[in-house]
Amino acid sequence: MAASMLYNPIGHKWMRIGKASLTLRRMNALMNTYARFPLTLVRGQGSKVWDDAGKAYLDFISGIAVNTLGHAHPQLVAAISEQVATMLHCSNLFHIPKQQQLAAKLATLSGLAEVFFSNSGAEANEGAIKLARKYFFDQGSDRRGIISATRSFHGRLLSTLTATGQDKVKHGFDPLPPGFGHVPLNDIDALRAAIRADTAAILLEPLQGEGGVNIAHPEYLQAVRKLCDEEGILLILDEIQTGMGRTGTMFAFEHAGIQPDILTLAKGLGGGVPIGALLATEKVAASFGPGTHGSTFGGNPLSCTAALTVIDVMEKESLLLNVAARGEQLLQGLLALSASFDWIDEVRGQGLLLGLACSLEVAPIITACRDAGLLVLAAGPDVIRILPPLNVSAADIDEALGVLEEVFTEVNQ
Repeated sequence: MAASMLYNPIGHKWMRIGKASLTLRRMNALMNTYARFPLTLVRGQGSKVWDDAGKAYLDFISGIAVNTLGHAHPQLVAAISEQVATMLHCSNLFHIPKQQQLAAKLATLSGLAEVFFSNSGAEANEGAIKLARKYFFDQGSDRRGIISATRSFHGRLLSTLTATGQDKVKHGFDPLPPGFGHVPLNDIDALRAAIRADTAAILLEPLQGEGGVNIAHPEYLQAVRKLCDEEGILLILDEIQTGMGRTGTMFAFEHAGIQPDILTLAKGLGGGVPIGALLATEKVAASFGPGTHGSTFGGNPLSCTAALTVIDVMEKESLLLNVAARGEQLLQGLLALSASFDWIDEVRGQGLLLGLACSLEVAPIITACRDAGLLVLAAGPDVIRILPPLNVSAADIDEALGVLEEVFTEVNQ
C-alpha cells in the first residue's frame, strides 16, 4: 500500500503514513464509542470478508444481522449502481415512486396498512413510541406509558434507551424520559400486573438479540396479544433484528400466529444500505398527519431501491427456505457441540439467529474464532451470537462448525 498523508489534529500538521498506521487514523478523529476488534475489513463477497492484510474470514456477524444477502450480491450491486446514476436523494416534500412501491410491498407482506420510513432501527422505535402516544392523545386519553421487557434492546436514542431493559446503556444519560416500565420476558402474570390506567403500549422483541438470544414463546406472544385487546392498549413488536426472514419467516411474529398494531424494521431490510421502517394498522397510522413526524433522509430513492431488491432476491432465491434448512443444519451442529463441551449450557434462538449460552465468559472464545477465520459476536458476557447471511451455503455452515469445534477443543485444554 502506498504511503498517504494523514492530518494529525493533535499536532496540527500532516504526516506521511503507511499501511501499518491505519489504526492511528481512527484514533485521531473518531469518537471512542466502540470497543472495536483489532481488525480492518476492506472487502466482502458472499459469506466471506477480507482484512487489509488479505486474510479471509467467514462472516457470521453479517453487520449484526444487516447483510441479508451477504456481501456484493450482484443484483443488489446493480440496482444500487443504477439508482445512484438516476437519483440519489429526493426530499419527502415530493412523491417518491420507489418509496411508494416499498411501502405497498411491506404492507402486503406484513398485513399492516401504512409505513413510515426512517434511517435506522432506533429511529423506527422512536417513531413507534411517538405514534402510540399520539394515538391515545387523539382519543382524548391520558395513556402514555410503555411497558417493555427486561434484557430488551430498542436503541440508543433517549426514549429508546429508556425503553431498553438493560441499565448499562442508560448510565450517565439522566434525566431519562418518564413513562417506561419493564417486566421479565415470558411472564404474562408480571405483565398483567404492570398494566396501569395510563399504559398505552407493550413493546417487545419476538426474539431478543442483544439481550442474550432469548425467545418470546409463541404462547406468551399470543397471551400478550389477547391482553392488549382486553385492555385496549397497543402491541408494538420490535423486529429490527428478527424481521426480513432472519428467523425463517418474513417476520418473527408469524411463528406465534399473531399480528401487532405497530411493527418496526431496519437492519436486514436494506441489505447494508441504511433504512428503517415503522408499520401500523390503518386506525393507528391515522394519528400521524403532516407535521407530526418526519425524516430528511427516510425512504430516499437509494435506500428504498436497496430494500426492494433485498425482498426481490429473497423471493426469487427462496431464501426463507434456505434459512429454515441452513438454520436447522447450524442448530444440529451446535447441539452436537453442546453435548461435547460441558461449559455450553444451552443452544437457543431461531432460524439464522442462534446463540450459545455458556458458563464462562465468551470474549476469549470469540477472539480465538476470529484468529481462526470465523467472525461471531457476543450477546452479553456469556452468550455467543451467530448471524450468517440468509443465503449462506451448507458448505459455509460446515466450515463454521469445524472452526467452532477446533476452537472449543482448545478452550477445553
